[in-house]
This record gives sequence, C-alpha cells and structure tokens, in this order.
Amino acid sequence: MWVFGYGSLIWKAGFHYDDRLVGFIKDYRRVFYQGSTDHRGTPEYPGRTVTLEPAPGELCWGVAYKVSRKEDQEVALTYLEVREKQYDKKEYVDFFTKETGGSSAAVTGVMVYIASPDKANINYLGPASVEEIAKQIVHAEGPSGPNRDYLFNLEKTLLQMGCKDEHVMKIADEARKLIQGANSS
Repeated sequence: MWVFGYGSLIWKAGFHYDDRLVGFIKDYRRVFYQGSTDHRGTPEYPGRTVTLEPAPGELCWGVAYKVSRKEDQEVALTYLEVREKQYDKKEYVDFFTKETGGSSAAVTGVMVYIASPDKANINYLGPASVEEIAKQIVHAEGPSGPNRDYLFNLEKTLLQMGCKDEHVMKIADEARKLIQGANSS
C-alpha cells in the first residue's frame, strides 16, 4: 500500500511505513480550500488546510509512503480514516520522482485523500483571496494547535524538498505580514 501526502502528512505521517519517496503527482494543485474544524480550527472558527483540485499540466509535490505489512496497513488505514475524516474522497494516482521525471511513474495506485467541493463536504470553504485565507489561518486554532503552524510547517518542508509552491508561499508571506502588523501595534 502506498499513501501520498501533500499537507501535514509530509512532515508527520503518524503511522509505520517502510519507505518514503519525495516526488509529485500530475494534474493536481494544492490549495487552502478545506476547512478544519477538528485539527486546526473549531466549528465556530474553522482553520484552513490544503486539499487538491484538478489542474491539467500542473504538478503537486509531496511524499509517498510505502506500508508493506498487512498489520501496518490496517493500523495506517484506521489512523488515516480518523485523521482525514473531513476529506470526502479517496483517489488512486500515479506518483513520479525526480529520477523518473514525468515519463514513467515510480509507483502506480498511490492512495490520496482529497476534500472535494461536493455539497456533502460541509467543511469545504473553497477559493478566497490570499489576504482572506491568510487572515483566517492567522486567527484559527484547534486541538492540533495554531493553523499558522500548519501553514509555516508546510512551507518550510516544501522548500526543504526543493518545491516552491506559489500558493503556499503567497499565503505564508501574507500571514507573516499580518502577524508582524499585529506585533507592531
């Protein structure tokens, strides 16, 4: 079993795995469109976490985790079903590494959780301006901590992987401006 992480799973798997590959999936982009009422926000003030949206021609960098043993797979799936419970879709995608380039998949059938804009997904917040998203992230906090920690960890980890995700970086820059402004007042 392989699992693709593109948000907090990149730096905190939370389950036993046998291998971890850095790479990308095709035709998706990472966006801060999913509301978090259970980890990085509350029902009264949701945080924002990333999901994927179809984007032909784009690449979304992240990590793929290989879970080999049946017992480890069962534990990982049980854990992920709770952790990702606000994500309403599971897809199976091809995963590429720098070494394979875009020509052939390093791994096929990698499982990924996606929060869709479907009406059934009550926590989907959808698009907003960079300023609105940053403001919401700066002010939200939930049981897993401040939403800004999620944003800054994601930015830092992506940069360490050599990935400059424009959406994440713009929101992080705006969040820093808001925090700086609040601290200088």
